[in-house]
Amino acid sequence: MQSITQSEAYRHVNFALMAIAGGAEKMGITEKAMYERLKAQGLVHRRLFRRYEELHTQSPEYVADDIVETLLNWEAARKATPHEDE
Repeated sequence: MQSITQSEAYRHVNFALMAIAGGAEKMGITEKAMYERLKAQGLVHRRLFRRYEELHTQSPEYVADDIVETLLNWEAARKATPHEDE
């Protein structure tokens, strides 16, 4: 994985915060609840950080829609698939 500078990391974190806030607003939940749900699915890193280059060029509304749709799909898939740790 490519190393990023401190200023790039700062931009990535700010982008993730914007996406979490926008997604939370769309879902009518708190930002903390949104973060916890995204974290439980691994989407903070797997979607927001890894796809930063693609997503940060989109509008905030597009990013919020994308992360909400992804979260709901991943949560539904997880419920439909039995897990070894449960």
